[in-house]
Amino acid sequence: MKQAALVLLAATALAQAEPIGSVDTAFKLIGPDHKIVVDAYDDPKVQGVACYVSRAKTGGIKGAIGLAEDKAEASIACRQVGPISIQQALPHQEEVFNERISLVFKRLRIVRMVDPARNTLVYLTYSDRLIDGSPQNSITAVPVDRATPIPLKK
Repeated sequence: MKQAALVLLAATALAQAEPIGSVDTAFKLIGPDHKIVVDAYDDPKVQGVACYVSRAKTGGIKGAIGLAEDKAEASIACRQVGPISIQQALPHQEEVFNERISLVFKRLRIVRMVDPARNTLVYLTYSDRLIDGSPQNSITAVPVDRATPIPLKK
């Protein structure tokens, strides 16, 4: 049991966002400017794959104190950044990361899907709300060399 908790903690730690950079999009006299931020996420179960997500971040007073609701628009690009290694069987579809983008109700999500026919990992980003989600989304795919078949959970 203790070992399973450590594995879960290690996987969670790997799925943290790493800020890459940002650009300002609108000047705010009080509080931080509105901006577009770019973060990197390493897939916690697939070594050698990183996803880069850009999204709007609301500034101003509400943004400074964490009360702003960021827009539901995001873009994703996942790439092979090293040798791909998959240590355990993957489910056909799994959420690999989520982050709060409003005080309570909205989350940015990244879901990994496996396309076994093409030996490809497909990543989808979208946001949802407690009551009404957004259809805006972005998708990317990382083909895996056929010499490294993607193990799937049955």
